[in-house]
Amino acid sequence: MSTAVQRLYFVGIGGIGMSGLARYFRRAGAVVGGYDRTPSALTESLAAEGMAIHFDEVPASIPDALRERPSDVLVVRTPAVPASSPLLAWWTAAGARIVKRSELLGLITRDRHTYAVAGTHGKTTVSTLLTHLLHSGGVPVNAFLGGISANYNTNVLLDEGAVANVVEADEYDRSFLQLRPTDAIITAADPDHLDIYGTPEAMLEAYSAFADLCTGSLLVHERVKTVLPALKADTYAIGGHGVPRAEQVEVREGAYHFDLVTGGVTLRGLRLGMAGRHNVENATAAAAMALRAGVAPEAVRAALASFRGVERRFQTILGGPAMVFIDDYAHHPAELDAAIRSARELHPTRRLTIVFQPHLFTRTRDLADGFARSLAGADRLYLLDIYPAREEPIPGITSAWLLERIDMSDKHLVGRDELIARLSAERPELLLTLGAGDIDRLVPRIADALQHPAAA
Repeated sequence: MSTAVQRLYFVGIGGIGMSGLARYFRRAGAVVGGYDRTPSALTESLAAEGMAIHFDEVPASIPDALRERPSDVLVVRTPAVPASSPLLAWWTAAGARIVKRSELLGLITRDRHTYAVAGTHGKTTVSTLLTHLLHSGGVPVNAFLGGISANYNTNVLLDEGAVANVVEADEYDRSFLQLRPTDAIITAADPDHLDIYGTPEAMLEAYSAFADLCTGSLLVHERVKTVLPALKADTYAIGGHGVPRAEQVEVREGAYHFDLVTGGVTLRGLRLGMAGRHNVENATAAAAMALRAGVAPEAVRAALASFRGVERRFQTILGGPAMVFIDDYAHHPAELDAAIRSARELHPTRRLTIVFQPHLFTRTRDLADGFARSLAGADRLYLLDIYPAREEPIPGITSAWLLERIDMSDKHLVGRDELIARLSAERPELLLTLGAGDIDRLVPRIADALQHPAAA
């Protein structure tokens, strides 16, 4: 398989990772098309860039330009699409080569120096921030990101003069073992995706195998080193004993300020353009790696201040004296803890209302105690139904079951329309929406209801 392939069809083209690869090959001159379940802003952008996309699983809908000589087409699939898909069956019968997204991304990482960012949480922010630091600091890169960068309004950054790749290394389905990283960061290794790994120990073995693939420098959070002590890696954290580390972290005028201590230089009085204490740790990792890549210290300082974050990563939707609305992709108990802590630190006097959409039946079952503990940190909780994604329901595992486990009184299981009506009437002073399913589609409705309560 070669990166010079000229005809590609993506099954699940609207996914954040798949769309990045589709854009990479389309801009290289390839004929690209694909299928996705529903239209979205991403599929609209891809269509505008010249890709033919359809939204039904009927093989006859496959673009004519790709139906011709199907055995010459490279078909890329995401694990979210079941093997029983009639589209995959058609391509198999037609003799096309079918690969997973991770295989294609792995091939790209063999082309040039690659910075890979792995971790059960934080990897999207760190990879996006590292991309911004390198790009702003004069190191041209191709970047494949797991979210939409607010600075560049895209999930893929392509540069004809690129000397390096930045990639998000996804642990799901052991995808990151297809990569060939030069330098790597591991942000966290908390138990997750146990439907794939079976046990936390098996997941840690995969992270260790990923670390072994790294041929250059490896930087891991201190918590990762505690569960994988054999890793030969530098550690980072807020405070702590290793380098790099962040010190003197404080909130001033709604922004986080900190000092960055590395083995070679200390940068004092840095300002981070993205909110959240957990993002100070993410910035510590990204900035340290950028310095190692040769970005000048003052360029790092400027880029940290100009970083505007990633869509759905502690993103302020509405902000004002009477009401603050923050949206975050958090879908793991550790991520919920980080978002809740940051919201309270930034707005310590406000009453916190949380809306949470659990993601996956297996994750809800496996991490129920952690979710119950984290969500009890709200003053008021609204719980939506579980978003199933690729999974079938598990008997007894429901949002109502989870709600019973949460030790708080002001908690409610709600549907979407009821949620909008309640929020419109209550107008919470601090609202935090959390989840990785399709709760993002509710965000504009919520914002409109909060701004125009009479119309909700």
